[in-house]
Amino acid sequence: MKIRKVFKYLGEEIVITEAGNMQPGDFVYIDYIGKVKDTGEIFDLTKEDIAKKEGVYDPKIKYRPVPIIVDGGFIIQGMNDALKEMKVGEKKTVEIEPGKAFGERKAEFIKLIPIPVFKENNVDPTPGSYVTINRLNGRVISVDGGRIKVDFNHPLAGKKLEYEIEVKNEVTDTAERIKAIVNFHSGLLAEDLDVEIKAKEADIEIKNKIDLPVSAKQAILETILKWIKDIEKIRFIDIYQKK
Repeated sequence: MKIRKVFKYLGEEIVITEAGNMQPGDFVYIDYIGKVKDTGEIFDLTKEDIAKKEGVYDPKIKYRPVPIIVDGGFIIQGMNDALKEMKVGEKKTVEIEPGKAFGERKAEFIKLIPIPVFKENNVDPTPGSYVTINRLNGRVISVDGGRIKVDFNHPLAGKKLEYEIEVKNEVTDTAERIKAIVNFHSGLLAEDLDVEIKAKEADIEIKNKIDLPVSAKQAILETILKWIKDIEKIRFIDIYQKK
C-alpha cells in the first residue's frame, strides 16, 4: 500500500513512505453500504446510524467496520477491484455488474422438487419462504400438486449493485492482523482474544469459554498461514479458571 522513497542526506539513508493504492495482501478495515442499483434497496451495511435512519436496523447484527484482506476472497470481486484503486481514508461509490457480484441468474438453478423431499427435511414449503435442501438455500416460487418449484439462485444474482465504500484504517501489526482474521471467520472481537507472537509462532487465547467450531478454526488457520508470511505455527488456547 505504501510508496517508498529512499534518498541520502548527510551520509544517512532516509526512507519516506506515502499512502498509495491497495496491494494484494494488505489488511484494512472498511465501512460500506450495499444497494441494489435499480431500486436503491439496502441489502447489507456496516453503519448502525444509517441502518436506523433507513429503517433496516437489526438488533441482532453488530454494526462495525469489517476486516478485509485485499485479494483474499473476503468480498465480491467488484468490491475487491475497487479497493485496489483506493487509499486509507478514501471514500468511493462504485457500481458492480452481476458478473463481478453474485453472478447471472441461471435457469438450471430453478428446480422442481417432490413434496416427500421436504417432509424428509422437516420443511414446510410455502410460496416466498426460504428453504434448505441438501445444504442448498433456495426460495419457494410455487406449490403445484405434488411438486414444489424452488429457485436456488442467489437472491442478488443478475442484479447490478452499488456500494459506498470507505477505507477506515490499515492493519500492519501481526497480532492485530491475526485478530482481524479471527473476527472475519468467527465474529469474535479483539477483546475476546489474546494473541502472543513468539518468533514464527502464534498463540491465540480465546476468552470467556467461547467454543469455536472446527470449521471456523480451520478457516482461521488456513488464512493466517497463507497471508501472514512470518507465522509458521499456530496454537489455539482455551483458558478455564475456577471461580
